[in-house]
Amino acid sequence: MKKNVWKKYIKSLPKLTPAGKKALLKYGAILLFIILGFSLLSRALTHNGQTLAQYGEANPSLQGSLSVSGGDAAPAGGSSGNAGVSGNSADMLTDSAGTDAEDGQGDNGQEHEDTAWQVSADGLTGNGGTESPKRVTYKPDFYYEPLSENLIGYITGCSYPDDDSAEISLSELNYVHILHYNFEGNIAEGELICNSAIAQDLVEIFYELYTAEYRLERVLLIDYYDADDTTSMMANNTSCFNYRNIDDTDKLSRHAFGLAIDVNPFYNPYIRFTKDGGQIISPESSEAYADRTQSFPYKIDADDLCCRLFLEHGFTWGGNWNSSKDYQHFQKIID
Repeated sequence: MKKNVWKKYIKSLPKLTPAGKKALLKYGAILLFIILGFSLLSRALTHNGQTLAQYGEANPSLQGSLSVSGGDAAPAGGSSGNAGVSGNSADMLTDSAGTDAEDGQGDNGQEHEDTAWQVSADGLTGNGGTESPKRVTYKPDFYYEPLSENLIGYITGCSYPDDDSAEISLSELNYVHILHYNFEGNIAEGELICNSAIAQDLVEIFYELYTAEYRLERVLLIDYYDADDTTSMMANNTSCFNYRNIDDTDKLSRHAFGLAIDVNPFYNPYIRFTKDGGQIISPESSEAYADRTQSFPYKIDADDLCCRLFLEHGFTWGGNWNSSKDYQHFQKIID
């Protein structure tokens, strides 16, 4: 009986016109896409049963890219736990893997990943996203300040010892932020860690270089290269503080006290003369720039603006040494 009633009901329905059939297919397809979209969105937000917040906690390397409503948000200009950072540098990204050293974003050796933040895609730290109330601004974007707790966490065990062996305290160091022209002629951000005694010198010198559009390929903390001086030089990175010895000695370098800086090091190598009259050139593959009688771009000599500015500020230049030549190197003696 019920079967016959159902057949009569079907026959009583109006026949679909070709246009009606087309409309039915169209709206049916739209409905199917909507259902599929909701399904995918639900899976993305739950990550196999996890909320987005839980997924972020389980994957700290993604913290800066996850936006979670509710909970503790990072305050402007600072950070909260692993919630990401904001600062005056480029947006802090969370992909700690860089490109190769030729692009200045090589294997940055960020093996100390227990810090609450990571460097940006350009290798900048922004002092850990924290602006100090003790910041000293020389010109817009040219400033120095004490190291933030985040930055201290980043460099400890890398460019700064993780034991009590250091002969300089973290409180004696400053974070320095600058602007510079890179080799493509574009304005780029740069940052250094230095002894607080030369921080004012550095912002003044680098501001003069900036206004003259002096080219610096990159200015990144040595920690971006896992505190490996050779890797940093190969990338032609201008850097300052690195708690290390002078090569092949047990004597601390002036870099260990934040009182020395290496500028465009690949084009201005360190040359050590051997007893047999030979030369040891560092970094390797920069031999073409060891002959200072030749003319080439980015060469630092006594007439170069960079050299003249550092000398005016009381620094000495490694290019004037006798037993070796360190054309990239400027250092200052502090009483």
